[in-house]
Amino acid sequence: MAHAIKEIFPDACLAIGPAIADGFYYDLDCTQSITQEDLPRIEKKMKEIIQQKRPFVRKEMSREEAIELFTRLGEPYKVELLNEMQDETVTVYEEGGFVDLCRGPHLESTGKVKAFKLLSVAGAYWRGSEKNKMLQRIYGTAFPTKEELKKHLDFLEEVKKRDHRRLGRELDLFSMTDDVGAGLVLWHPRGAAIRRVIENFWLDEHHRAGYQILYTPHMAKLDLWKKTGHLDFYRDNMYSPMEIEGLEYEIKPMNCPFHVSIYKSHLRSYRELPLRYAELGTVYRYERSGVLHGLLRVRGFTQDDAHIFCREDQIEEEVLRVLEFTLFILSTFGFEDYDIYLSTRPEKYVGTDEGWKKATGALEQALREKGLTYEVDPGEGVFYGPKIDIKVRDSLGRKWQCSTIQVDFNIPERLDISYRGTDSSDCRPIMIHRALMGSLERFFGVLIEHYAGAFPLWLAPVQITLLTIAERHGEYARQLMESLVREGIRAEADYENEKIGYKIRKATVSKTPYMCIIGDKEMENNTVTIRKRNGDTLGEMSQSGLMDFLRDEIAKRR
Repeated sequence: MAHAIKEIFPDACLAIGPAIADGFYYDLDCTQSITQEDLPRIEKKMKEIIQQKRPFVRKEMSREEAIELFTRLGEPYKVELLNEMQDETVTVYEEGGFVDLCRGPHLESTGKVKAFKLLSVAGAYWRGSEKNKMLQRIYGTAFPTKEELKKHLDFLEEVKKRDHRRLGRELDLFSMTDDVGAGLVLWHPRGAAIRRVIENFWLDEHHRAGYQILYTPHMAKLDLWKKTGHLDFYRDNMYSPMEIEGLEYEIKPMNCPFHVSIYKSHLRSYRELPLRYAELGTVYRYERSGVLHGLLRVRGFTQDDAHIFCREDQIEEEVLRVLEFTLFILSTFGFEDYDIYLSTRPEKYVGTDEGWKKATGALEQALREKGLTYEVDPGEGVFYGPKIDIKVRDSLGRKWQCSTIQVDFNIPERLDISYRGTDSSDCRPIMIHRALMGSLERFFGVLIEHYAGAFPLWLAPVQITLLTIAERHGEYARQLMESLVREGIRAEADYENEKIGYKIRKATVSKTPYMCIIGDKEMENNTVTIRKRNGDTLGEMSQSGLMDFLRDEIAKRR
């Protein structure tokens, strides 16, 4: 692809072109803007190169020779990369007069490339920093056979249909505007209705699980974040401090220091532990504009956060409880498939080796006792402790990071919290951080794509729509509407003087689970005719039968 681009756009300078999970991309600097319409022309040139079956020739040279070569070729980005490399010897690959810097290995020749497709054009800052020049990025994918390529392209079409940004707009669930700011979510009434259901479910289940619900402020003195270590390890993701009456304050990136402050408000005894605090706490993190992505990567979001303060001998039992709670929550939302990772100590960390060993061992033992299969993810723990990450698989088999469980020996030490032990001495508690859904915004985005916007009845923003066949049926529909609302059913009615077929199409497009058709027969019999969004008809029901049916379906959460 890079060779084809150089032949079509000779002034293009090549930056980096790695393989990625589902294909590849190349970043380039070109005076001419490359658009989606240019991709077929690039593909045509690529096919010509493939048909010539040019061999890939690997060459080793010193770093200095490579710098001289790419300077001569007018490739400043390659020269910059080479200047930063520590290796004395580097490799380049050549085919048909085209040379590129690459580790390899490669296929024998261009003729071995069988099935490929260029997918899209995007912008990308050089080295991922907005301080650098904006480059053009071309994405593509490749497979050994045309059949595999077609299967993947069909998959991408399904992904496109499920894109939560498009569905969020079409179903009127949420928006983000330039007036408010990038990465800040506006929840529309329908999206807010789903969020309220999720929050109420979350709160009810946490009460049952022995958690105490907290509310905490959106900012705190900068000194607090210094004490916890967040300022040292997390500064790049925090916003600039603000000065209030001569003191510096920081908008919160985390909820944990506030929960610790509440813990410290009383003298604690070993008899009180474990203490389980939970909060739907909104936090703010600085994300570069280039990585923001709908609801999946935002700057302000609400964590379903909790912190458990326990004795060291309670860690394993509490982690087990959290694991069971997490899997229950995920399965309720329709996620039965998941991958589990045990993330160990990173390169930069706080605390003692002994503390890290105990924490990691407790997490590992809980996973084994639960009989869960997991992979070790070396060095991917947070700076204050190891963690378990659970990545759910959606209906298309894609992985999403949602749940996390982290054992922390560090913050209790830094913020000097304690409890009175059995011998009346002061003891240091252990802190378990956990989030089951991760953030409501991200989780909602995943749910939209998982269900393709067709939410199950208990989550649907509108659970049933009343459709009148003629104006004379309006009063009957209004009375039924009032009854449904009194029962807590999220109902809407379409009284417009339109054909019933048009009304059904409208309700189907909005993905409402059930439609209630009301005409002369229904008025005469004091009944309704129920139609599902997939077109199936459930037939006539009495009004009380409808109420019972909806209540039963909602309670099952299926």
